Amino acid sequence: MSSSAASTPFYRPGTYCAEESVGYLMKRATVQIKSEIDRRVETLGLTDAQWGPLMRLRVAGSCTVAELARWLLTDAGAMTRLLDRLEKKKLCRRVRSTADRRVVQVELTEEGVAAVAAVPGVLADVMNAHLVGFTAAEHRQLLGFLKRITVNHEALREGN
Repeated sequence: MSSSAASTPFYRPGTYCAEESVGYLMKRATVQIKSEIDRRVETLGLTDAQWGPLMRLRVAGSCTVAELARWLLTDAGAMTRLLDRLEKKKLCRRVRSTADRRVVQVELTEEGVAAVAAVPGVLADVMNAHLVGFTAAEHRQLLGFLKRITVNHEALREGN
């Protein structure tokens, strides 16, 4: 990040307005998108908490419990409880590694594959509905901005 970019204060304590802050607007957009996804995946018999790990397993094939927790930005305890519920619904299974018995892999069952099959269509429809009126260039620009914010966050966490 250049020093001129670092020294540009977009917000000041005396004039800070939450409704005009990037953080508030990102959170509001996220909540609205999440709400619509929740409404639509409910018809598939899934909850918000359930479709995320199922989608990750669909893409990755299998993951460790720790990898799933990191990807979903949650802790191992919450991930374990969620996997308990998914296993009870027979949507995934935990398999102990033969190479290292301490490692547990999570994989989709046939029922899990079937349950998550329609989710990509739901996600695409919801995202496209929220991006109505955006041009392809604006979409790429928005993605670039959001990625830059996440890179800046990582730099903050690393103390840079």
